[in-house]
Parts: sequence; structure tokens; C-alpha cells
Amino acid sequence: MTHGGKRPNAGRKLGSGKYKEATKVMRIPISRIGDVLNILINENIRKTHNFPQDQEFQRAAINTSYALPLYTSAVAAGFPAPAEDHYDQTLDLNQHLLNNPDATFFVRATGNSMLGAGINSGDLLIVDRSIPPQSGKIVIAVVDGELTVKRLYKKEGQLFLSPENPEYPSIEITENTEFMMWGVVTNVIHAV
Repeated sequence: MTHGGKRPNAGRKLGSGKYKEATKVMRIPISRIGDVLNILINENIRKTHNFPQDQEFQRAAINTSYALPLYTSAVAAGFPAPAEDHYDQTLDLNQHLLNNPDATFFVRATGNSMLGAGINSGDLLIVDRSIPPQSGKIVIAVVDGELTVKRLYKKEGQLFLSPENPEYPSIEITENTEFMMWGVVTNVIHAV
């Protein structure tokens, strides 16, 4: 047999992942992915911080709208420009930052592996699960049971998760890697 069907010793080895047990593929409606992620993230927070089992955490509410003033004059980053005392319209950041609220979630970055992409430790990342991951995009992925944020690259048919800091190595995704894509990072929020 040259192709197709089950091949001896092919695929991920049983018990090779973080939890040392078999895995199962599940189909989840796109509209419910946020709910499933919320459950998984809550359980991870509980275990990591030893919170009681009845402690609840919720995804950030995105159905609240705050229309704030958007001034018509641009702010000069070079020489100062005269200020105008009026604004032309309002801007709701939910409309500006969330293309698909039902498939969007927030996660906080830790570490310095993505400094070159403008992602600092402690930054809030906006992640959209409805965007197909493509080579060159910054993604949130689960690798061997751990969440990571990296730039996705496909080279000669092989997938890599690459940091934006030369002090960190790229992660090659092999057939033995427990790997799942969680979404594409669309925006980064950090304080100045």
C-alpha cells in the first residue's frame, strides 16, 4: 500500500501528549466556540490558582456599547497642530476591534517572545477564531497542552510557530506534536 489507509507507526503516539492519554476530535458550532473556550480557560485558571470549584469566571462582556467622541483633528506626532474644540462623530471600540464578537475572545500575553511584533508581557490580545490561520499571521495555539502566541509559518509543507525575538527558538509542528489552533490575533492592547 503506497498511500491511504492506516500505516504502521503513523500519527501521534498514544499517551504522548501532556495528559498521557488518547485524544478525540470534536466538532463544535462556531457560535459556541467562545463558550467552550470559556469553560476550558476557567478550568485552567481554577487549577493554576487553586480557586474553589464554584468560582466562576466569565468572558468579557462585548454586548455593552460605549460611544466615545472621535475628534476630527489629527494629533501631530511631529510639530504641534492647532486643536479644534469639536468632534465629528463617536467611536465604539467594540465595532472597531471586534469583527465577529461570537468568535472573539481575549487573552493576556506573558513573556517576551513576541516583542518584535509589538506584543509585550501583560498585553491584552484580541483573538478571532473565525479568521482562517495563514502563514505570516500571529496566532494563539495549543502546543503539547500549553497555550502560546507565535507567528505561523509554513515552509516546504512544514508548519512552524516562530517567535519575534531572536532569544527564543521556533517550534516545529511534527506529527508527534499535540497541536491545536485557537485563533488569529487581530489586535493588541497595551498601556503606554
